[in-house]
Amino acid sequence: MKFAEIQSLPFVFENFSFENPVLYNTPDVVVDNKGKWNFSFFKNLNPIILELACGGGEYSISLAQNYRDSNFIGIDIKGARIWKGAKYVMEKGLTNIGFIRSRIELIEHFFAEKELSEIWITFPDPFLKESKSNKRLTSPYFLDKYAQLIKPSGILHLKTDDDTLMDFSIESIGEHPAFEIVETYFDLYNDSEAVKNTNLVNIQTKYEKMHLSNNKTIKYIKARRI
Repeated sequence: MKFAEIQSLPFVFENFSFENPVLYNTPDVVVDNKGKWNFSFFKNLNPIILELACGGGEYSISLAQNYRDSNFIGIDIKGARIWKGAKYVMEKGLTNIGFIRSRIELIEHFFAEKELSEIWITFPDPFLKESKSNKRLTSPYFLDKYAQLIKPSGILHLKTDDDTLMDFSIESIGEHPAFEIVETYFDLYNDSEAVKNTNLVNIQTKYEKMHLSNNKTIKYIKARRI
């Protein structure tokens, strides 16, 4: 029922096959918004901000409500999660947000070079086994993709509770020629400078609330596209 419902929503796009990297707005209608999201979907020239592994879209939705002069897209492979966020968007009548159900590895097929102003990575799977480190969303493999899609001076954000992912990300982002790290916080909610940024502390995902209730520290990296 949930999968059928999101297929009927005009602001949800789906990829059904990794081998065929195209998006559908309904099961039989292909939509090509690559390089045209501003004109074809949002109908404005406002900055486009992408959230990776968005889950139910809590972060993107909150940003979209607070910043009506920006456009937001959440991407996740789990349709049931997107359904929850999409239902909320529909009920609230938000027009500056959309969703993509797809594997993140395909994002360069859906966005053009320099089409994005920011990318948020909020509490991704840290893939703690060393053999799976290339699956981390801050691995060089993914950073190469982001470097193509983010505009010069655009921003890459990471929020995580995981020490291993934080250390890995500082190294991988710091060594990538397309990015420079401009902020790092190892205990976001106990840093006097960090709490001045309301986006970082007032907007929380389901996982962030869970981690905070378990007394975990939240880490944050902000990197700029050179």
